[in-house]
Amino acid sequence: MGIYWKLIWAYLKIGIFGFGGGYAMLSLVERIVVSDNAWISDQMFTDIVAISQMTPGPIGINSATYIGYVAPGSYDPALATPGWGVLGSLLATLAVTVPSFLLVLYCSHFIRRHHESGVIKAIFTGLRPVVVGLIASAAIMLMNAANFNPNGVDSQLWTSVGICVAAFCLVYFPIRLGRKTFKIHPILIIIMAGLTGYLLYGI
Repeated sequence: MGIYWKLIWAYLKIGIFGFGGGYAMLSLVERIVVSDNAWISDQMFTDIVAISQMTPGPIGINSATYIGYVAPGSYDPALATPGWGVLGSLLATLAVTVPSFLLVLYCSHFIRRHHESGVIKAIFTGLRPVVVGLIASAAIMLMNAANFNPNGVDSQLWTSVGICVAAFCLVYFPIRLGRKTFKIHPILIIIMAGLTGYLLYGI
C-alpha cells in the first residue's frame, strides 16, 4: 500500500510546483515517475503523453490519471488489477488538482486586489520566460529514441522525423489556395498522423 502514499506525495509536489501548465510540468513528471521511482518506462511515458494529448482535458491531469492507474501494478504485481488501478488514478488525480485549485483560488483573489502593484508585475515578467523555457525543455525531452526510433531502425528514425516536421509545418504555416488562406485543424492532423503510422508500421 506504500505505492499510494508515494503517488499522493509525488503528485502533491507536481501540483504545487508544476508551473506553466501541462507541457511545462512534463519534465518534472518524467523526473519523478520515470527517473526517480521507475514506475513506468520511457516508452510508456511517451505513450501516456501521446494519449493525454489526444484525449479531452488538460495533459497534466490526464497523465496523472493514466500513471496513477499503471503505477500500482508496476510497483507490485499483486496490485495489477482494475480496482487497485482505479484507486491509484483517483488518488493521483486528486493530489495533482486539489493543490492547484487552492493556489489558483487564493492567487486570483490576491492578484485581483494587487494587480497594479509593481512587485506583482515584476514577478510575472520574470515568470513568463521561465514558462517558455520549461515548455521548450519538455519538447527537447520528448525528442528521444522512444518517440522517433523505438525499434532501432534508421529508416524508421527518418520517417518519424519527416512526420514530425510535416505535422509542425501543417500546424504552423498557413496553406494558400488561390486567394484563400487557411490552416489545417490540429485534430485532422492527429488523425492523418495516426493513419500514416498505421499504413507505415501496422500493415
